[in-house]
Amino acid sequence: MTQLKNDTFLRALLKEPVEYTPIWMMRQAGRYLPEYRATRARAGSFMGLCTSPDYATEVTLQPLDRFPLDAAILFSDILTVPDAMGLGLYFAEGEGPKFERPLRDEQAIRALQVPVLDKLQYVFDAVSSIRKALDGRVPLIGFSGSPFTLACYMIEGGGSDDFRHVKAMLYSRPELLHHILAVNAQTVTDYLNAQIDAGAQAVQIFDTWGGALSHAAYKEFSLAYMQRIVSGLKREADGRRVPVIVFTKNGGQWLEDIAAIGADCVGLDWTTDIGLARARVGDKVALQGNFDPNALFGSPAAIEAEAGRILAAYGQGSGHVFNLGHGISQHADPAHAAALVEAVHRLSRPYHQ
Repeated sequence: MTQLKNDTFLRALLKEPVEYTPIWMMRQAGRYLPEYRATRARAGSFMGLCTSPDYATEVTLQPLDRFPLDAAILFSDILTVPDAMGLGLYFAEGEGPKFERPLRDEQAIRALQVPVLDKLQYVFDAVSSIRKALDGRVPLIGFSGSPFTLACYMIEGGGSDDFRHVKAMLYSRPELLHHILAVNAQTVTDYLNAQIDAGAQAVQIFDTWGGALSHAAYKEFSLAYMQRIVSGLKREADGRRVPVIVFTKNGGQWLEDIAAIGADCVGLDWTTDIGLARARVGDKVALQGNFDPNALFGSPAAIEAEAGRILAAYGQGSGHVFNLGHGISQHADPAHAAALVEAVHRLSRPYHQ
């Protein structure tokens, strides 16, 4: 494989010395970029993008051609995994992802099993294609949804405001939910390891809906299964460590518990103070985050001030990967994203001297 020209992101995840704080943005390849919208129109649909290694490569590289970001992230979707399990993923116009066969009855749940990874070969082909196209510019991040977050979509049949069906199962038939989560955890472990084999140089677990759980339920139904994944991941490839990032949205109250599951880095949303988070976890893990995505609707001066505040809150030394506290909005101005990247690179250098 080609030698990395910029490994700042990987070094920061391992708390090794860096010259500046690296930055990438969740959902950095997306609808806020006109070039992405043009490629999606050519692909015909969102899944047309995801299932084509050529299109996935094209859109993954688009934000890197605009902004001097320090990492690329595979263009895909977390729901490719339950789709491979036969739940029938489709996208309703204006309604987001839905499943034709949500998991509601015991027979269907008991029949759920780890899918043959060949069904996801298009993802691994995309990873290989992107890694080759990057030619060592920056590292490539692979990813998956967490077992609980995937289960939310699989049981609800799509997005939800209250997670009524998944929580009904959690409280009335927890053994059924545990079966789904166990299958999901093994699938995600295999899926991420295959991404690493294909060329991913770091991986992130997106626990988007773990924060909707009660304190006790989070540890039993989300964190325990992410720990199972982390313990089963390959942690070295191409002669260097493959860092693991775990991100639970609205998970700040469990920071110490998340930091203890064996990941290299914990992602933070914007509701947690990164300086207090650093004091709580010490040197155990790196931290990623945590600029409010909606702050990109402010002026460039306000964006710079907020970036500066977060950098100052983290303070001196490595172990911080700058990111948004969730995905960038489709309505964000690309010029404001550029202002954020420039500000982070410039303002962070004094913290690494």
